[in-house]
Amino acid sequence: MLFRFVGVLLMGLSMSHGVQAGAFGTVEIAPVEEALTFARDKAGTRLILVSSYEGRQVTGIDLTAAFGVSDPIALYNAQGYDAIASVSGREVTLPVSELGLPVTLTASHIAAGTNFPEHAEESTVEDGPFLFAKEVEPTPFDAPIPAGDALLDYEVELCFVALEAFDISAAPQQAGLILCNDVTDRAKLMRNIDASDVTSGKGFTTGKSAPGFLPVGNLFVVPRDVRAFAAAVELRLWRGEELKQSARQSEAIWDFDELVRQSAARQEVRWDFEGRDVGLPIEEGIVPARTAILAGTPDGTVFQGVDKSSMALGAWDWIAGGWDRSLVSHVVERQIAKERDARRYLQPGEHVVISVARMGELDNLVVE
Repeated sequence: MLFRFVGVLLMGLSMSHGVQAGAFGTVEIAPVEEALTFARDKAGTRLILVSSYEGRQVTGIDLTAAFGVSDPIALYNAQGYDAIASVSGREVTLPVSELGLPVTLTASHIAAGTNFPEHAEESTVEDGPFLFAKEVEPTPFDAPIPAGDALLDYEVELCFVALEAFDISAAPQQAGLILCNDVTDRAKLMRNIDASDVTSGKGFTTGKSAPGFLPVGNLFVVPRDVRAFAAAVELRLWRGEELKQSARQSEAIWDFDELVRQSAARQEVRWDFEGRDVGLPIEEGIVPARTAILAGTPDGTVFQGVDKSSMALGAWDWIAGGWDRSLVSHVVERQIAKERDARRYLQPGEHVVISVARMGELDNLVVE
């Protein structure tokens, strides 16, 4: 019974799914009646209201020339939706390769695990979804992802972005949207997770917060109706030329309002992160402006649970005298060793591509 119990719990370590694509091309842009779509150059000095994303270049109105502002959140809060939507001015075109971070975000984020039913089912997490803190600076859409000695995994996610500080007791009427890749070191995650209570969120901050583990999309979108717009987003991720993840955000278990409600319920929860006590970025009941809420990933990640051979070998290691460590620890180390030999996880030289209609793209090269 113990062996079966540990096996079921370890299967619950899965928390994401993967996807990859090819190259940048054409992305549908929402009409300004539905959403404002922003892009910035790499220097962060020119803000564009995007009207077209074709042939690896974006075209739109130079908002910095029109308003003297290069930050989309500051501009939106100062001018409002309609003033930006109706602006006229100099039209500019930039190559996609010259785009940078479209918006400045915080380095502390709220993230959801097993928020898509098929992912929860395949990962055998029955008590999810759950939340955890992700503590890392966002990087641009084309930033490299460092592999190091990680079992490196990908996760396409839609992020809700706070346009202003808000009281966690209720979700704001308006929010921005941006894509992200919630990069994960599965080895570090497996070594730090609580296998008996995966939905505690323990270990997820540790496994998901290394530098470079949060590339974000090249467009920042502020819809007129963020809830309806988000529900229609179809997340897509490729590994090389192989599509690995594809799902509509409407398939998620917790929508934006529920993510905020669940965050409020967990605002006192704390986790250890590299010797530091961390919680969700909620300060005296207030979520700071520019905080991202990562809304979970569909099925399709590299991680697909712990296999039976690792369970058997780990159990043997423990029975044969390895009582200085837990049975779970032995199983995890066997799984990590097997995966390192198999090289199933992302390897240096691979590309992970996310391309989503009305939301933009990411193209990240895995490096040593």
